[in-house]
Amino acid sequence: MTTDKQLWDDFDAYFTALLSSPDEVLTAALRDSKAAGLPPFHVAPNLGKLLQLLAQIQGARRILEIGTLGGYSTIWLARALPGDGRLITLEYEAKHAEVARRNLARAGLDGITEVRVGPALESLPKLAEERTEPFDLVFIDADKVDNLHYVEWALKLTRPGSLIVLDNVVRVGRVTDAGSDDPGVRGTRAALELIASHPKLSGTAVQTVCSKGHDGFALARVAG
Repeated sequence: MTTDKQLWDDFDAYFTALLSSPDEVLTAALRDSKAAGLPPFHVAPNLGKLLQLLAQIQGARRILEIGTLGGYSTIWLARALPGDGRLITLEYEAKHAEVARRNLARAGLDGITEVRVGPALESLPKLAEERTEPFDLVFIDADKVDNLHYVEWALKLTRPGSLIVLDNVVRVGRVTDAGSDDPGVRGTRAALELIASHPKLSGTAVQTVCSKGHDGFALARVAG
């Protein structure tokens, strides 16, 4: 009997093989991340392609990523940028950041990407102090406890028309539990409630089933 997980894996394999060309750079990024002992928390290939398409549809010139890991999703996003584009990605672990930098260099993207190391809630205020141009797209895929604060900072660092993408919002089906004592669930619920209530945000959330299991993501557009 075929299990749900087997079906999800089969569908993902079919869609990825059909709609994404073989890519040694992305394969090597995953291989080197695994060899370095990084946790397997990278996005699925079809979500990586979705992020790239969203950035292209958005016409993004400046992208902020919160949570780098080995740079797999960073490569997908950076490839959507024009030649004068810029991507800044924030990573807590110095070891992860070094792996990501090597992966980005191999992809030929080190000239338009910057990996900043340290707690994101320390790096984000520094970004604001720099008074850089607003970001056109923000991808949030870090610790879930601080999701509310990440969305709040994304609002401060974007402009009307910018897109915010929040990953892993289903929490293996636990996000609907209002009484959960799981900090990741509570942080995610708080972020979703902010998206729902904030007058400058219009958003939705989509649940997914794929090789990474039962999950989902939220999209929010910054209004004028």
